Amino acid sequence: MKLLVGLGNPGAKYARNRHNVGFMAVDRIAEAHGFDAWRKRFQGEAAEGRLGGEKCLLLKPMTYMNESGRSAGEAVRFYKIPLEDVVVLHDELDLKPRKVRVKTGGGVAGHNGLKSVGAHIGNGFRRVRIGIGHPGRKDLVHGYVLRDFAKADQEWVAPLLDAIADAAPRLAQGDDANFMNEVARAVAPAGELDGKKPAAGGSASDASPAPAERAVAKPERSAGEGPLAQMLKRWRGTRRD
Repeated sequence: MKLLVGLGNPGAKYARNRHNVGFMAVDRIAEAHGFDAWRKRFQGEAAEGRLGGEKCLLLKPMTYMNESGRSAGEAVRFYKIPLEDVVVLHDELDLKPRKVRVKTGGGVAGHNGLKSVGAHIGNGFRRVRIGIGHPGRKDLVHGYVLRDFAKADQEWVAPLLDAIADAAPRLAQGDDANFMNEVARAVAPAGELDGKKPAAGGSASDASPAPAERAVAKPERSAGEGPLAQMLKRWRGTRRD
């Protein structure tokens, strides 16, 4: 069993916040890969399914961000999941928007959700760092992460979540380098990756083969609705209170 934990805050008030991009990511993974319906478990909402042949549990802690570890810890102990099989998806101020990186362990850089998870299960879990950019000053951070994505962000947020979902089987298989490569390929502006060589150590090569075509059909968009609005509509439709 692999555990993928999306970090965020529960409730409609926070649903579109930058801080909730971890929730958005696991919602999109569940939808794209036909996971079971979300159920209330482990002080959160959980859905079971498979990614790349691996049995997986998706989890959204409903404890609020700074107590996320309580929920994650219950799931880890119940299934006896080793730390290397725990993946936490979260917002990352220190990465530019549209950038995604995976790392194992390390500091939490003031992220209360990561701090809580580490306190309850240890620090050796894998993190999917989803870049949201930085407001420029430390005193602006709190308001920035707890505000909704701007309209201008709609052009990259939904495609990024789709790319994360498409490449999620790589995460389940422990193939972090190719996960990053596939996401980067999918969301890079035209020509941005042309001619670039793979990064040393395979951390996030920008010159990997293009990912296979998506096998999962996406819902049609209604006229006048942006991609982020469509993603949030899907999120509301699949969420169970």
